[in-house]
Amino acid sequence: MRRALVHLIGTFFGTGYAPIAPATAGSFAYALLWWGLWNWFGPIALWVQLIALVAVTVMGIAVAGALEREHGPDPRRCVIDEVAGMQVTYLGLAAGWPGWLAGFFWFRVFDIWKPGGVRKLERLPGGVGIMADDLGAGVLAALATHATVAAARLLGWWT
Repeated sequence: MRRALVHLIGTFFGTGYAPIAPATAGSFAYALLWWGLWNWFGPIALWVQLIALVAVTVMGIAVAGALEREHGPDPRRCVIDEVAGMQVTYLGLAAGWPGWLAGFFWFRVFDIWKPGGVRKLERLPGGVGIMADDLGAGVLAALATHATVAAARLLGWWT
């Protein structure tokens, strides 16, 4: 893959170059993209979300591996893994801006904390390890986000 394209994808259009908290910047950039698509098209069909997730994950493994070879283990500028984790977090979510905000919050919590076996996923080799822990954090964040939305709806905080 051409170096410029690897950097463009791996940094999620440059957000990985943020001087402070590049992972949060990449996560937030994807969250804004998701929110924009939601507002433009309405809820995105689950099958479309799944195809996009598979595409980003497969591409992300290759790109993250290339960035790791160039910049060393799990380079900070590589945020395509955050994008994939956020995609998992938002899978099937139909909750508008409160769900968007809850998903962003929960993904950052689980991506930083990496509870249970999520941290162990980082030990997988190359791009797979870079991507896997964020996908694991995304699964936990999706569960927490859907639970947050369900609780808020039950309490009548939003419909």
